[in-house]
Amino acid sequence: MNTSELKQAIMQAKKDTGTLVLAHTYQDPDIIDIADISGDSFALSKAAAKMPEVRRVLLCGVRFMADTVKILSPEKEVVLSHRKATCPMAEQISPERVRAFRQENPDVCVCAYINTSTELKAECDVCVTSSTAVKIVSSLPSKKVLFIPDQNLGSYVAKFVPEKEIILWDGCCPTHHSVSVKDVQDAKAKHPGAKIAVHPECRKEVVALCDFIGSTSEIINYCKSVSDDVVIATEKGVCDKLSRDYPERGFFQLAPTKLVCPNMKMTTLQNVYDAILGNFGDVIEIEEELRLKAKRSIDNMLKYGG
Repeated sequence: MNTSELKQAIMQAKKDTGTLVLAHTYQDPDIIDIADISGDSFALSKAAAKMPEVRRVLLCGVRFMADTVKILSPEKEVVLSHRKATCPMAEQISPERVRAFRQENPDVCVCAYINTSTELKAECDVCVTSSTAVKIVSSLPSKKVLFIPDQNLGSYVAKFVPEKEIILWDGCCPTHHSVSVKDVQDAKAKHPGAKIAVHPECRKEVVALCDFIGSTSEIINYCKSVSDDVVIATEKGVCDKLSRDYPERGFFQLAPTKLVCPNMKMTTLQNVYDAILGNFGDVIEIEEELRLKAKRSIDNMLKYGG
């Protein structure tokens, strides 16, 4: 089948199987086209949880995202579109390391970025997203906070909560961390007058050179709110979306050879079709005790972040 025929087949297969397709913004544009809902990872999980009539969900993204859907919607069958699609950052910090740290530092609150494994969430006190991290960390009762795994997001948060002692470890998003100061300087030279919008998963010296800092959805909203050309300093999927939605605007990808997440781009339209039919992907299974432990950190995220 060609692309058009495959998209039509997917739309029919969704109806036949009662499958809701969720796609992260970083997915290929063709996959965004056939998704029922697209957006940030936690927003996708919340959307699925608000649809009790849906019994089967296909998550086009990476494993921690599908896990989060299952944590919030245990009654649903949740399928990851490609079993090998994972987030390197989500696996960088071991639960055992956190467990040992907590035993030695009982007064420290452990704060996990949502981009973490279920097993790691279960060892933490609270989760955050990139858009809620500052608000949540500032609201925590503990003065000392271990922020894992992303040292770059943690460094960004620390600037806004000087009253807290933020402890950072060595985790990062390999894709965002690869962006250099020279990449930003080159973009400024190539697109004079353009604003630069950056994700806080980038290095702090890169973030310092940009005009706007925010999560995936915040960058998209920022780009909608300004009339300037914008250089997008996050994964290529964001620039692809904005360029398609607003073809008359000037959106440019910063470091186009670097800001492409290979795991996010692993899923193909054929994979989606096969997964809907039950011939591909990975059904997510989480033991109930582990799910409840991990859900506690997400519940606390909603408690402190709204």
